[in-house]
Amino acid sequence: MKVMLASGNQGKLAELQLALSPLGFELIPQPKTAEYDVEETGSTFVENAIIKARHASALSGLPCIADDSGLMVSALNDKPGVRTARFAGVNATSEDNMALMLEQLEGKENRAAQFCCVLVFVRHANDPLPVIATATWSGEIAIEKSGADGFGYDPIFYVPTHKKTAAELSREEKQSLSHRGQAVAILSEQLANQLGQKVN
Repeated sequence: MKVMLASGNQGKLAELQLALSPLGFELIPQPKTAEYDVEETGSTFVENAIIKARHASALSGLPCIADDSGLMVSALNDKPGVRTARFAGVNATSEDNMALMLEQLEGKENRAAQFCCVLVFVRHANDPLPVIATATWSGEIAIEKSGADGFGYDPIFYVPTHKKTAAELSREEKQSLSHRGQAVAILSEQLANQLGQKVN
């Protein structure tokens, strides 16, 4: 069964394909054409993931999976939230976003934060019952950047259980701990339970 991932990210594609292949899914990335770009107008991660999944399904005619994820910081009233990638502005780089985050948390004792990932599966563009998997990863915002791996806010996302930032974790450690890794596992289980008879 061909399923489109509403993203061109090869890392996400490989991670999801590995988890979903036992269900008989062949995951393909969405084309890198302008028509597949869609404005994320939702106020929640769930809304934005559904928007992306429905849009890609309508264009492709295929079942689709989409994700939306971001960082919520307690001392900032759960910001940046759905604006995680655009925290420091529309064209902000990861360095810009991290710099602004560290600046806004300067002097604050409460540095609790969590990453959230929502994965949505729709059988078709008008699917009235999308399968939704949500997972979070709790940690803290570090005082300064540390680590060279990962991407986004990883160098300032401190994981107390491992006494490292996300950028210092091995790939295997991050896969087992991360919000996306957890959401992929949950989605796979939900699809096996809810759609197994329909997709095999």
